[in-house]
Amino acid sequence: MADTKELSAEQKQRYNSVYCGICRQIRKRSSQIARLALSFDMAFLALLLMSLYEPEETGGDRACLLHPIKPRPWIDNPYIQYAADMNVALAYYNALDDWQDDRKVSSGLYARLVKKHYPPIARHYQRQCTAIVECISDLQDLEKSGCDNPDLPASCFGKLMAELMVYEEDLWSDSLRKLGESLGRFIYLADAAVDYAKDQQKNRYNPFIAMGKPEDQPLFRQYLEMEMGRCTHYYESLPLVQDKAILDNILYGGVWLQYSGKIAKKDGGNHDQRPL
Repeated sequence: MADTKELSAEQKQRYNSVYCGICRQIRKRSSQIARLALSFDMAFLALLLMSLYEPEETGGDRACLLHPIKPRPWIDNPYIQYAADMNVALAYYNALDDWQDDRKVSSGLYARLVKKHYPPIARHYQRQCTAIVECISDLQDLEKSGCDNPDLPASCFGKLMAELMVYEEDLWSDSLRKLGESLGRFIYLADAAVDYAKDQQKNRYNPFIAMGKPEDQPLFRQYLEMEMGRCTHYYESLPLVQDKAILDNILYGGVWLQYSGKIAKKDGGNHDQRPL
C-alpha cells in the first residue's frame, strides 16, 4: 500500500487509477463478489510490470457498484488484467485456507462463490497457480509440524511471490523472482509479527511463537529490514522509470507505514505510525 500523504495529486490519481483498473477487471473477468478481496499488493505488482514493460494503456472514468456517486478514473493494459487474475487466484486459496484452519464462515462462502472462476485462470497461468497450490500445501505441512524455523514458512511464501512477479520468462525474470521472493518473505514475517499476540491467544501456529521467542517487536523489525533490504536491492537493479516514484513510495515508505499502523492498532495506538 502506498503512503498516499507523500504522493502528489497526479501520483495519487495514477495509483488509484491502477487500483480501480484491477478492480474493474476482476468484475469483468470474474464477478462482483470476487472484488471483495481486492488487494493493494496487486496494485504494486501491476505498477512494477507496467514500469518495466511500458505497455500501451486504455482508460476512462465511470461510477461503479462500490462507488456509485462519483466516477472514478481507471486504466487498463495486459498487466492490469494479469494482476486481476492473480488477485482472484490468491484470494480463492487464501479463503480455502482460512476455512480449513478456522472454519471461518465468510471465507468458506467466498471460496464457494469464487471457485468457478479459478479453473480458467489456472489453465492460462499454470506456473503461477502451481506455485500458489504448492505454497499453501507446504505451509500447511510446516504449520502442522510446528516448525520452529521462520525461514522455512517465509521461504514458501517467498517462492509464491517470486512466480507471481514473473509475467513471462525474459531478461528480467531472475531479478523479478529475487525481488518477489524477498517481498513475499517480508509479507509473511510482517503478518506473523502483527499476529503474534492473537495467534498466541488462539493457540494458532506462528513461526515466532514456535521459536520460543517472547513478543519482541524490535527483533521482528530486524527480520523485516533484512528482507526489505534484499527486496530493494533487486528492485533497484531493474530499469524502471515510469511510475518509479510511486513504487519507491510503496517500498520505502508505504510497507512500513502499513506495518506500523497494524502494530499501533493492535496495541491501542501506542506506536508512531509513520515509517522510520
